[in-house]
Parts: sequence; C-alpha cells; structure tokens
Amino acid sequence: MKDPRLTKLARVLVRYCLDVHRGDLFVIRGAPVATPLVAEVYREALAVGAHASVNLALPRVQEAFYALAKKPQLDFVSPVAAFEMERLDKVLTIRAADNTKALTNADPRKQAAAGKASGGLSRRLQERAAKGEARWCLTQYPCSASAQDADMSLDEYEDFVFRACLVHLDDPAAAWRALHRRQARLCALLGRARTLRVVKGDTDLTVSVRGRTWINSDGKTNMPSGEVYTGPVEDATEGTVAFSFPAVREGREVHGVRLTFEKGRVVKATAAKGEEYLHAMLGTDEGARRLGEFAFGTNESVQRFTKNLLFDEKIGGTIHMALGAAYPRSGGRNRSSIHWDMILDMRDGGEVFADGRLIYARGKFIHKGAK
Repeated sequence: MKDPRLTKLARVLVRYCLDVHRGDLFVIRGAPVATPLVAEVYREALAVGAHASVNLALPRVQEAFYALAKKPQLDFVSPVAAFEMERLDKVLTIRAADNTKALTNADPRKQAAAGKASGGLSRRLQERAAKGEARWCLTQYPCSASAQDADMSLDEYEDFVFRACLVHLDDPAAAWRALHRRQARLCALLGRARTLRVVKGDTDLTVSVRGRTWINSDGKTNMPSGEVYTGPVEDATEGTVAFSFPAVREGREVHGVRLTFEKGRVVKATAAKGEEYLHAMLGTDEGARRLGEFAFGTNESVQRFTKNLLFDEKIGGTIHMALGAAYPRSGGRNRSSIHWDMILDMRDGGEVFADGRLIYARGKFIHKGAK
C-alpha cells in the first residue's frame, strides 16, 4: 500500500522546493531502492507539464569503479553529464542506498582523484544556480540502510524523515514559508557582523564573514532544511575547532576531528579514527584546506544525530562548517572538489560572539534582532 506521505512529499519537492513549470527539463536522480519516491515525483512532474528524465544509480557500480578504475578513468569527465548539466532547468537528487557502507574500504586516493575530476560539474551547477539559470534540490528516501545508521526501526525512521520535512503538517509549504520568515531575521542579524567567534571547550575559532551574504535555507535546495549559512572570508579563519559528532562522507566515519587554522588554512588536522581518510581529503586540492561554509542549524524537528548530513547539519542548536567549495550565492570564493560538513553541538554550553558581543548561547540566538 502506498504511503500517502510520499505523495505529499513529492508535491512539496516539485511545487515548492523546485517550482517546476511546464516545459522545464527536470532531471530526477536516485537509486532503485528509492523507486517509490522517484515514481511519485515523476508523476507530479508530469502533472505540471515538465519534461522529466530519470537517472538511476545502480548498486555496486561505484564499488566496481573504485576497485578497478585506472588514472585515465578516474580523471575522465563524461561529456554526456557535462551536456546535461548545461541543459537542465531543475534537478532533484534523492539519497538512498541498500548499503551506506559500500565504499568504506575504497581507496581514499582514488576517491579524491575522482572527486577532483567531477568537481567541475558540481561547480557549474552552482554557477548556473547563482545566475538563476537552474535550480537543484537534495532529499532523502527513508530506506532501511539509513534507518540502521540512525539506530532506528524503519517505521521510526520514516516518521523521523517525514516530520523533518514537515509533511506531517496539513500545509507543509506554508510551514516552510513561516520558517523562511523567522530565518530572514537571523540573516539580517548575522549580516551586520564582521567576525564570529565560536567558543566551547577545546574550540576557540574566529571566522571573518565581512561582506558576505547569509543564505536563508528554507527547503528550496535541501529537503529537509532549516539553516542559515554563508561563505567565510577565505584567508581569515584563525584558531581551533573540535567537532562533536563523527564527520561522515561517502559512507566513512571520521571520529574526533580537530582542526587548527592559520590565515584561513588548516595547518593541523587530527582524528581519533579515520585520520588517514581525513588527510587524503584535505590533500584533494588547496581549497580543501579552507572553509567554504559556516552555518547555524535551526530545524527543531531534527534533534538527534543520524549519520546523514542532510539531517544532521540541520539539527536545531548546532553549528556546522564545511571544508572545501563555497556556494557562490554567499559571496564565498573558495574552490574545491570537496564540500565536507562537520558539526559542532552547541546545546551543551557553546557560545558565539559577533564582533565581541554574545549573540548565541546553548544552541539559541539571544540577541533581540533574532526574535
């Protein structure tokens, strides 16, 4: 029996997140396990008159690639993919996997090389999005593998995903528009700041955000969303940050990440587990050692760590920072083939100062401009 929440989510994705119109070239990406949501999105796209195209990623293909590919193949960028990137109007990526640990034993040097080669496609999408030529959105299908990562039953995880996306409400789009209004006040507050200093335990980090734009992430590019973010000044991050949760990327978990910055660049990086992979990713390119994003998570419907960044970076009361590529809309100029978010939980005592004034404590904005 079809879950009516999938139909509701598909409608939100097509009509609210991506605003798909008649005649749009709309690409839907996913895996076979996500077929129920892919099909609902496809039906909704046809209903609005779009030209929908479905790209399914088959299980084990990436595993085979990293096991067998040689340097020419790692460096290759498909001209078909490049052509599609130039022509599409809207693109939706639906995350789901039969096995989220499938790439745990892949060679990190091969992953870094392939990521560097394909990074230009992601960068081109961001450039087109910044100019208003294209729109993209990322979401999650509630599958068993992700439920296991989150230490939940599948029923529990389905409830978690749908609540995080606000589709348990009568009018999810109205709820996301209300979130937009609340976050607009935060963006106005943060937009007046020149520097932000984060203090918590072993963390004492200062980033410059002077002249940068704060983006109101209200479900249009991520579903679920609930964050405000910007691109820090590339050469002005100073200090040390010790992240609270494992840093998850491509099925790998790096625990106890601690980074020290000087003049915007990571000069020391340690981890309790997965340090080799951390250093391999930092060596991808020069931009991988600089911050491309600084953000506050604001989604109060997400309160637990699930090993899925789409949700974890939105946890209300957290901060996240991404090594690597900046989003051009924020004014960030850092370029890299990676964008790796790492999360700092502020609910248990952290503070943020804007130009020396306390604006955020224990996971809450306290300045009157944030009300």
